[in-house]
Amino acid sequence: MSCISKHHLDENSLLGVWKIEEDIETLSDLVYLNDSDRAKFDSFRSKSRKLEFLSVRALLRELIGPQASIVYDRNNKPYLKDGSHFISISHSNNLTAILLSSNERVGVDLEYMSANITAFAFKFLNRNEIITTDTDRKRYHLYIHWCAKEALYKICDKEGIRLRSDITIEPFDVANSGEITGRVRSESMDESFTLRYSRYENYTIVWTKKLFADDDPEKLKICSPDARR
Repeated sequence: MSCISKHHLDENSLLGVWKIEEDIETLSDLVYLNDSDRAKFDSFRSKSRKLEFLSVRALLRELIGPQASIVYDRNNKPYLKDGSHFISISHSNNLTAILLSSNERVGVDLEYMSANITAFAFKFLNRNEIITTDTDRKRYHLYIHWCAKEALYKICDKEGIRLRSDITIEPFDVANSGEITGRVRSESMDESFTLRYSRYENYTIVWTKKLFADDDPEKLKICSPDARR
């Protein structure tokens, strides 16, 4: 198996990373696909998309067992069918990441650092965000910002949030791993978040988890999309 990281963030939260080294047949043998999963899997034309789909389920099985099953809402946001955990999923190149929590909302983003990110950084950076001028660290610094904003977009689950203008990452000194603060301010919300970031080979990964200001921990109940309707 290729689960390279299984990290308990606390007693309720778990972060896992899977490195895809298997072929489709090998990964297929590691997971069970129900009829819905099989139909979705068969609809993919590319080998990479099939491998990604299988790696997510293989990693989820490794993290919380074979009973876990992913379903999607009408916006294609993933949930666990049994409602046992909040879940966030990210995939890039040959890595797949899953963040789970039984009591907090979650967001994770993973990126392989291959693109010329400087060329399109203007699309997600705003004037309050500061990037190092050190050429050896600049690309990683930019990827941390990008991943952090994607993770915040996922955890907020709000339509209309814009990465550039509505999400701000507070200035920080970049290291191989660390903690940063991000703020989401839009017409629908105003929340601050603590995020963790780390580097693995040529990948950047950022994750966050939180109860929102209007969440009541005594009443907050995880449920599948079907139960939410």
